[in-house]
Amino acid sequence: MKVIGVTGLPGSGKSVISRVAKTLKIPLVRMGDVIRDEAEKRGSTPGEVAVKLREEHGEFVVAERCVESIKYLYNQDLKEKSSEKSLGNVDNVYMIEGIRSPYEVEIFRKNFKDFKVIAVHSTPKTRFKRLKKRMRDDDSVELSQFKKRDERELKFGIGNVIATADYMIVNEGPVKKLKNVVRGVLKNEMQNKS
Repeated sequence: MKVIGVTGLPGSGKSVISRVAKTLKIPLVRMGDVIRDEAEKRGSTPGEVAVKLREEHGEFVVAERCVESIKYLYNQDLKEKSSEKSLGNVDNVYMIEGIRSPYEVEIFRKNFKDFKVIAVHSTPKTRFKRLKKRMRDDDSVELSQFKKRDERELKFGIGNVIATADYMIVNEGPVKKLKNVVRGVLKNEMQNKS
């Protein structure tokens, strides 16, 4: 089994990478969904919950929940293959979107022998423009809030994850260009699995 992690600051293009993975039939687990689900349960904001969860359960909590999800998906794929109903995830390649800390990378490397990280990078100006356009619940049209969110992400250690990634993709051009680069990286990884 190969697991590919995706990291990058908000608005850098992580979801585009995930959409390309989906077209290649790579199952996806989003770390942000773990946070958003917990925020909904608690009636709080994703930003507050991201910090609180780590304070309450340690730096590994979100990664551990994602490991459980990937292992569940893998076991489901094995069941489907053995029942001959479906070919399931033939390649046994999975993706985790939204890695933010070296602690998370450590957990993933410990659980998945063949683990790689793709970092996507864009300038703050480009990312802010994208977030204003996207307008997801945790996005802000205020520059001060955008900077505050970046600071929070950097405190988690995302800068170290980006700096030590196996692949670095700069996303400043058209989406089509990013998709082509990502498709090439993912196909290469799918062919080179252990």
